[in-house]
Formats: sequence, structure tokens, C-alpha cells
Amino acid sequence: MQTVQKWLTNKANQPVLFWLIGGLLFRGFIALWLPPGFDEAYYYVYSQHLDWSYFDHPVLVALTTGFGTWLTGDVSQFTIRLGTLILHTGSLLLLYLTSVRLFSVEAGRLTLAIATIIPIFQVGFGVLTLPDNPLIFFWTATLYCAAYEFFPPPPTQEYRPSYRLSYFGVLVGLACLGKYHGFVLGLGLVGFCLTSPRHRHALLSPWAGVALGLFIITIFPIWFWNIQHDWVSFRFQLDRGVPREDYDLLDVVDVLLAEVAYLFPTLGVPLWWVSLQSLRTQITSISPHLTTAFSHFPPFLRGARGDRNLASQTNRNRINPLSKQSSTHEGDFQQKQLLILWVSLPLTIGFTLMGGYQQILPTWPVPGFWGLTLLLGQQAVLWQQQSRRWVRRWLQGSGWFIGTCLLLALLHVTTGTLQTGSQYAILGGFWNPKDDPSTELIDIVQLRQGFAQSPLLSQALQNSSFVFTNGYYLAGFISMALTPLADTPITCFSTDLRGFAFWSRADQWVGEDALFVTISRFQKKEDILTDYRGYFKSLEELGTVPIRRGGGIIEQVYVYQAKSLVQPYPRLYGI
Repeated sequence: MQTVQKWLTNKANQPVLFWLIGGLLFRGFIALWLPPGFDEAYYYVYSQHLDWSYFDHPVLVALTTGFGTWLTGDVSQFTIRLGTLILHTGSLLLLYLTSVRLFSVEAGRLTLAIATIIPIFQVGFGVLTLPDNPLIFFWTATLYCAAYEFFPPPPTQEYRPSYRLSYFGVLVGLACLGKYHGFVLGLGLVGFCLTSPRHRHALLSPWAGVALGLFIITIFPIWFWNIQHDWVSFRFQLDRGVPREDYDLLDVVDVLLAEVAYLFPTLGVPLWWVSLQSLRTQITSISPHLTTAFSHFPPFLRGARGDRNLASQTNRNRINPLSKQSSTHEGDFQQKQLLILWVSLPLTIGFTLMGGYQQILPTWPVPGFWGLTLLLGQQAVLWQQQSRRWVRRWLQGSGWFIGTCLLLALLHVTTGTLQTGSQYAILGGFWNPKDDPSTELIDIVQLRQGFAQSPLLSQALQNSSFVFTNGYYLAGFISMALTPLADTPITCFSTDLRGFAFWSRADQWVGEDALFVTISRFQKKEDILTDYRGYFKSLEELGTVPIRRGGGIIEQVYVYQAKSLVQPYPRLYGI
């Protein structure tokens, strides 16, 4: 306790507290007002059906999403994100401590600042409740443990495997319980040991065997659930990576540009630059003959002083000024680079290249960029030696611009400042709600109030045996809105059932009455109603619930009474 108090009262640590507490407050403000996203609402349903694992993700996202609602008893966009807010603050602290251990205190501060500012980190890891939140926490905890295990402080000259290797089994296993990306983390650690002569014998250590055993035990929920369900999760995830069309390099360029945009150009471009620079250093150190090949690369890939001899550049990297400050012996810096690259580049490069034949979601490659911020933070220390003012302006300018953009986007999503017809619109608005993708986010409070204030809908909800909709993500919004009003089960009748295929039996409600809830863009498709009428004796509209923003209606929720399910709705998988 005294150590903690001493750390908190040390003025040198005030910048760290500023970034941690300031970032938490900023993200908490966004979490309070931003309506739940598609996946977030769906993961709330996870928390209502606790199991060892789930169709599309492991178990931890159910626990982090449910944490706030179980703690407070309230179902809202803020409570389902409470676990995320806390967990991401821990991830930032661990990232800072890892950078301090590997490089220096100054590198740690700069790394913390960069990771706090990057928008996809702020929102994707720090606001939204996603499987990436526990993944990143245990990913960073693994890197922190690796920094202590693989790089003991001087005067230790020889690496000796220790009991900390066993920690990897638990930490990597917990990362896997967050998201299947965790398996790439484990492979990255093995790759590092194989390619680092100094650490290669760690794989033959008895502690490595203990780590493997603990890993298998830790991921028990994944393989236990999948054994019971014909390994459906692995088949679903692996099927996404199978090429279905001709490879298109233009799509790869699109993915690359999108990544830079999500990271923000002033930070995304340097992240890629320092990654390629570090990779070049590693390759040329393995084979000096490759320096000739790299001499033909464009100057921006050969570094700011690419006109100098690449061999001397490699030597400068081997005896880096930062490594002198960290009192590490020659070669340590490159080995630390190697560790970071092995756990990061397989995701960043792998998913970027996958974009040539598969649609890539924004968060898929981002955990790799999270690890690469360690290298950018260290590089920023070197830039700071040349111009401290430039680095300060770079970070402050990026931070203020990104923060302003996020708040303006939040203001539009909540009040419609750019929406035509909104009473809060700027200059009358520029964006028709029909063309605005943000209108697809359902305000669950308005939907809940619409049911609560309508005696007809309230009574129908109480008298129905179940509620169903035509999209798994819509079912999440409906569940968040209606669960506080009634404990009526909610399911999905669709070809894409996701987890709903395992939370009920196909024949469970045969002969029972239901409510069918959908939204305007689906309601206009008459074939949906025609399809469902074949499974019920009758299907009649009960009413609508308007969803408003800025005084204007941006969505209509339609409610139908479905009488007596005559036969099970077909499922392509599940029970």
C-alpha cells in the first residue's frame, strides 16, 4: 500500500494518471450517450444465456457485458459497457508498464498517450462492449509477463527459463477466452522463441510443458462446448478465412487505407512506418546479404537517413540510444523488437492481405496495432531528442482533433446535428435519415417506453410465449428494451441465427402465440410477412413505435401478433 501511495504522490507519475483518468472520463461520457451497437446488443443476450462458450465467440464477452447490468440491476448502453471501461483502463496501465520494462519511463508515457488517443482503440477497445476488450487486457498482460521473463535486468547476461513461462499458459488461454485471436498470440510467442537464439531453449524447458498444460485447462470452456456442438465455432470461424473469390489487390489497398483511417492518419501512418522499419532491421540482421535488396526500396521505407549505408544503419539500431538509456546490453533492443513484431504483425499483415478475398471488420487486425504502439512510443523518444516541441504538437494536435471529431459524431448520433428535419440541425441539416447509417442504431429507451406506454403492446407482450424478429442483431436491441418489462424469451427466425440457434429448441414454441418485432426497412418487404404467415395461423399488425432523433422520426418499429406457431421454423444448425 505504501508503494502505491508513493507512486501516486510522485509528480513524475502525474502524466500517467492524467492519461488514465482523463481517458476513462472521456470514454465514460461517450459510453453514457452513444446508443448500443449491433454487436453490443447481441452480446447482451449472451449475458442472459450464460454458457461455457458461444457459437461465434468465447465466454468472456458475456461476463464483461453482463457485469454492469448484474451490478446495478439496470439495462442500458452505459451499464453493458461498464466492464469495458474498467478493463480498458487496466489494459492501458499494463501497456505503460510493459513499455517501461522494455524501454524506458519516457517511452512508457508516450506509448500510453498514443494508445489513449488512437480512435479505434478508444471506441473499439475502450467504449463498446466487444470480445476485443478481454482479449486486449490479457494480450497486454501476456506482453507484460514476457517483458519480465525474456529480458531480465542487468547484470544478468544469460537468459534462463523461469516459472513465469507457466503464466503464459493461463494468460494466453484467457486471451483465447476473449477472442480466438488469442491463438495467434500463442503462436507468436512460439515464433519469437524459435527465431531468437537466446530464448530458443525456453521451448524445451519443463516450465513450457507446464504452460501448455495450463493453456489446455484454461481454454476448457471452448473445447468442452464445441465437443458438445460438433465443433461449430471453429468451423464457423475457419470458414470465414477460406477464399471464395479471385484475389483483388485493390481490395487490399482499400483495407490498408481503412486501417489508417481508423487509427487516424497522423498515428496510423507512423505505426505502419515503424513496423516496416523494425521488420527491415530484423531481416537485415538475419542476413546481411539482404541489405543490397533493401537498398532499392523507396527512401521512406529505408528510414529518414536512407541515403546512408544500410549496414551502418543496422549497427546503429543494434546500439540504439534508447537501449543505452535502458542500460541493456547490445542486441537487446532488436530482440525486444522481435518479440513485439511476432505477436503483432501476423494480425496486421495477415488480415490486411485477407482483405483481398474477404470482407474485413475494423477490429480484426487492430490488436496487432495495439502491440505495435510499443515500438512507436519508443521511436517517439528518439524523435523527441531531435525536437520535443514537434512531438508535443504531434500528440496534442492529434488528440484535440480526434477528441473533437468523436464528440461531434456523438452529438450527431444523439441529436441529429447533420440530419435534415432535426430541430438541432446545423444550417438545416445535410443528411437525409434514410441515407444515414447511424439511424440503424435503435434507441432502446424509446422502444421500451413505447411498449410501456401502450396498453395494447404491454398486454400483448405479457400474453405472448415468446418474441421473435428477423435479424439476430435486432433481437439484441429488442431484448435490451423489453427484458426490464417482461421475462418473455426472445429468438430469431432467420437463416443467420448465430447464438439463437442454441438458446432454444426449434420445436419449443409449437402451438404458442408470439410477437413479431421488426423495423421499417424490413417491414416493406412483403415476402418476409408472407414467409412467416406460413408458420402461424395468423399474423396481424398491432402497432408501431416511432424512434425519434432531434424531433424527427428516423425509424419505425413494427409489432405484429403471431397466433399459434404451427410448425418449427427451419434451422441450418443448432438444436
